Amino acid sequence: MTVRDAIKVAEDRELDLVEVSPTAVPPVCKILDFGKYRYQLNKKHTQKKTVGIKEVKVRPRVGEHDLELKIRNINRFIEGGDKAKIVMYFRGREIIRPELGMKVFEKITQQLTGKFQIEQHPRLEGNHITMVVAPKS
Repeated sequence: MTVRDAIKVAEDRELDLVEVSPTAVPPVCKILDFGKYRYQLNKKHTQKKTVGIKEVKVRPRVGEHDLELKIRNINRFIEGGDKAKIVMYFRGREIIRPELGMKVFEKITQQLTGKFQIEQHPRLEGNHITMVVAPKS
């Protein structure tokens, strides 16, 4: 179809003639609403990634190797763009010594690597301590 005929058809339909592939021989054009086309292109590029919260459970008397494994998982979650919620549950008489739990949280924050920020500092809530770590934006 000639360019004049294509422009006439586009005007008859009250649409625009848009060149889609200028490098093709012959160039490829489409008849469409250009405003709507630009809106759709912009909409595709502005999709947000949902940030998930991954939960990691620890104990007050956790072994050294187990703690290293948990910290490695937390680092992996943060590097993946997710938040990490660290929860420490106390059972029985362990609740008498919450300072032992706080020491474990101090170890965790010291051994975390990469760019992170503590969104919620360790806080005792009933029979558990909770801390939220997020990737630095």
